[in-house]
Amino acid sequence: MTKVKICGVNSEAAFDAVVQAQADYLGLQFFERSPRFVTPETAASLNARHAGGPLRVGLFVQPEPAAIASVLLVVKLDILQIYGSAELCRQIRAEFGLKIWRAIGVAAQSDLPTETEGLDGFVIEAKPPPGATRPGGNAVTMQWGLLKGWAAPSPWLLAGGLNPANVARAVTESGAPGVDVASGVESALGQKSPALIHDFVAQVRRIA
Repeated sequence: MTKVKICGVNSEAAFDAVVQAQADYLGLQFFERSPRFVTPETAASLNARHAGGPLRVGLFVQPEPAAIASVLLVVKLDILQIYGSAELCRQIRAEFGLKIWRAIGVAAQSDLPTETEGLDGFVIEAKPPPGATRPGGNAVTMQWGLLKGWAAPSPWLLAGGLNPANVARAVTESGAPGVDVASGVESALGQKSPALIHDFVAQVRRIA
């Protein structure tokens, strides 16, 4: 079954919708430039709404280990999604003992990882457009066909520009075992739509 991650959850209504839709992963963004940023205190309050359910994924960009430590003092996370070098990701994995997904921007097949890098998985998306202020979450769709036949060394999620209307085609063309969506389930920038969350998960669950 294709895995589903809803990223950038920052409201009670969105959190409840992700749980009710039975997504596999729920993403919380701790990058202050993101319109989906949450403080550790807000994330902890949201987490307290439901025990169990989707695994909680914390997103960090080029983080200092101390910044991650300060978040983990307040909120429990199951997985860390890191924008940074493989070396930084391994350092964080060793320090905190949590699963690490490394986010990688791809423009050509040569950008795809060919080894595990000592990590637990990857989030694969398009490289950010010129002038972007964020390394991901820019609603940019990559060429899904680049991924077809890729011998992925670890579990991975496809991200970037996905929405309920195109996710089935994206999975078919890329062969992705999982998908990650943020802006594609929003009614306005940074504002999740519970209806779109339910629709997105339903569309993925229909994929053969």
